[in-house]
Amino acid sequence: MSSENLADWGRQLALITEEAAKVILPFWKTELAVAQKADESPVTEADRAGERLILQRLAELYPDVLVISEEHASEFGTPDAVGSRFFLVDPVDGTKAFVRGDPNFTVNIGLIENGLAVAGAVCAPATGEVWFTTAEGAVKRAGPDAPETPVRVRPWPKGEALGLVSHTMREEKAAELAAEYGFDLRAPMDSSIKMCRIAEGSADIYPRHGPTSEWDTAAGHAVLVAAGGAFTQPDGSPFTYGKADQSFRNGWFVARGG
Repeated sequence: MSSENLADWGRQLALITEEAAKVILPFWKTELAVAQKADESPVTEADRAGERLILQRLAELYPDVLVISEEHASEFGTPDAVGSRFFLVDPVDGTKAFVRGDPNFTVNIGLIENGLAVAGAVCAPATGEVWFTTAEGAVKRAGPDAPETPVRVRPWPKGEALGLVSHTMREEKAAELAAEYGFDLRAPMDSSIKMCRIAEGSADIYPRHGPTSEWDTAAGHAVLVAAGGAFTQPDGSPFTYGKADQSFRNGWFVARGG
């Protein structure tokens, strides 16, 4: 099967992320118990409930495809090796935002084929928005029954390029990145929704000089590339997946629009 038709898996993955969103949303803005994982990142019952549903659905629909999922990986470790095709799942990306009551958290499922992010879906439970890959390109809808709209990155708006940075970034670091990558405006935002905002043409660049894991980026990466954007290492070289020897940790990257 070519990567072209694999992109169409995004439609099915979108349905799963929307179903997981329904499980996760009732926990939002509640007094949620927050546990610390070994790497000191937070985990909640929402993460676990979302992951259970996603793993169940993927096992039913794609029984032969390995799944690497954030909470399972943090509890049991990551596999020492992977085949050419596997899923990367982050049931709640932006857990800190979720716990704060901020709407910028997402449900992510990405499909990897030969190291490349070829299909994916990202759902924002707080708004009901979902972005996903199809054979024709990237698509967005505002809820399970809403019409699908194709999305494309916008041309770089000279003098008004918007860079997205994480909430916790220090002012001087953000200013450094703006100078390095040539964006004029910036907005703080959590989670993989940053890649989707660039994919739909409402922002232009997201440079990340810091640690992330493969499940944080795979789905958004696939959507962004399907929308005509780029997701590379800072020097422009390809950004690949399946780094089992590094516990699926990512290096630096730059996500950008047109």
